[in-house]
Amino acid sequence: MSHHMGPLELGFAAPAVELIRSATGLVLRSRHELEPYARCTGEYLERWAALTPERDFLVQRSADGTWQGLTYAQALAKVRCVAAWLLEQKLSPERPVAILSQNSIEHGVLSLACLHVGIPVAPISPAYSLVSRDFCKLKSIIEMLNPGVVYAGDSKRFAEALGATRALHQGIIVAGDDDALPDGVVSFAALLRVNDDAAVARAFARVTSDTVAKLMFTSGSTGEPKAVITTQRMLCSNQQAIAQVWRFLAQPPVLVDWLPWHHTFGGNHNFNLILRNGGTLYIDQGRPLPGQFETTLANLRDVAPTICLNVPRALDMLAEALSNDASLRERFFSRMQVLFYAGAALSQPVWSALRALGEQTVGRPPVLLSSWGLTETAPAATTCHFQAQSAGVIGLPIPGCELKLVPNGQKHEVRVRGPNVTPGYWKRPDLTARLFDQDGFIETGDAMRLVDPEHPELGLLFDGRVTEDFKLSTATWVSVGSLRLAALAALAPLAQDVVVAGHDRHEVGLLIFPNLSACRKLSALTEDAEAASLLNHAAVRASIAAGLATLNGSSQGSSLTAARALLLLEPPSLDAGEITDKGYINQRAVLARRAAWVDRLYAERNADVITPLGAKHVRND
Repeated sequence: MSHHMGPLELGFAAPAVELIRSATGLVLRSRHELEPYARCTGEYLERWAALTPERDFLVQRSADGTWQGLTYAQALAKVRCVAAWLLEQKLSPERPVAILSQNSIEHGVLSLACLHVGIPVAPISPAYSLVSRDFCKLKSIIEMLNPGVVYAGDSKRFAEALGATRALHQGIIVAGDDDALPDGVVSFAALLRVNDDAAVARAFARVTSDTVAKLMFTSGSTGEPKAVITTQRMLCSNQQAIAQVWRFLAQPPVLVDWLPWHHTFGGNHNFNLILRNGGTLYIDQGRPLPGQFETTLANLRDVAPTICLNVPRALDMLAEALSNDASLRERFFSRMQVLFYAGAALSQPVWSALRALGEQTVGRPPVLLSSWGLTETAPAATTCHFQAQSAGVIGLPIPGCELKLVPNGQKHEVRVRGPNVTPGYWKRPDLTARLFDQDGFIETGDAMRLVDPEHPELGLLFDGRVTEDFKLSTATWVSVGSLRLAALAALAPLAQDVVVAGHDRHEVGLLIFPNLSACRKLSALTEDAEAASLLNHAAVRASIAAGLATLNGSSQGSSLTAARALLLLEPPSLDAGEITDKGYINQRAVLARRAAWVDRLYAERNADVITPLGAKHVRND
């Protein structure tokens, strides 16, 4: 364990893991026993409303820019009103509540009301309503759910989506705006006028650990989105396990968070972390995208969080902003206990930069942690409760959860069993049957390896997706996850992301999504210079060529080198599934959609292709 943790040394449970070798693989489990956990998430809300009624729970910017929100007591009062209205609608797992909207206080209250009285809630990606043009995914989800209530925060913004799906369900449409609502649409305010505390109390008492809390949709990157049955046990055992190893949560956390609640990271991990531990959640309407990240930075200038739970893309942009702004840096690190990333791997340069920025600002580096899990595991299956020595370490199994590492090709696929694991997919017994192996572990398709097999307490490393790896025509395996991270480090800061190509080709090539602001800075071109001229600039191309040479110089053999690269002008498309709304690249979708670019990458004598500095060709030996 590192001795650079400063005052948080006592804020974590000691890393302790048990290894059992079985006939079907290596099983890992925490030596910390899972302690008793809440029956349902509603118990958390009842508890904090009684203990700390005046503490802020959910806070967001109002129209005039000021922060306004609900205390725990106010939230519980509203939740009981909405729950009473929901009970009158005779909802059930067969007629759940569907939420189309972005994060908001109303969204939070509606979701909590469903959970309080045992009505499943299905938060749906707003992108399916607002970005998609054919509403294909939204229609298939609504058809599958047959919702009894559909909530849209803004009836005008969601009008097209509501219209496109109206014939697919018999549910009541509820909208957040009060004035001039279309016929048949109920205002959210009307829900708050219902009172029946006795009925709500009876329904609350009937909720069990097996009650379906949510239907959470997978991203659909490998086909139609699947609805993951998420029970109260999954959510509550998960939060109990996290609290046992992250002991610093006994001091209620303050979080500024944009992560969408239709995803398990934002909606289950982060939201419930605040609720379970009596913290305060500032709802951030920013996004880690050009032109939208400024909103996040403005919020961080206002509110000094105690914990930052984010995706690598956002931490990348945050590191750049913090390095350029001393007052933001001082505010950000003033109360910061833990920086945490999940969902994708953080590049080593960003990891090191954040640690250094913290040390130079407050005299100690921030504790920088990661975790791993799935929508199917609610979500945490592993978490770091120690300071790893480098990026990419995802910690150890959480209490109560077992991991099995099974040989698969060149790697070890990870499988999971525990109280945090889903019973299956909604209305898909065929997919549910394929989810579990003979020992009751779910098969994930992700690969892992121990940092040091002799010292398992040092944790696990995420080792990519088994399904993303491929062979070159030389029969050499390419580990896409490892190569992508190495390439991002070598090509920093010009590469926003990279996609690894070369399936059945003789050498690896990279499709690069550029960081245009970094390219602009290097090229010294004006703000109004077109993106194409930035990418064609000699300094940019020379820097990419040098980065490729660095990448190739630090690795042995063709599987971890890249012989060629192309800079892509068009950013990854959300609608085409190339990127999720959390900013993760879907390798397979990009390669399929941009097959013509892959052909150009491998075309002979293509002037756009960049090769490593000083190399005519990368040998494949």
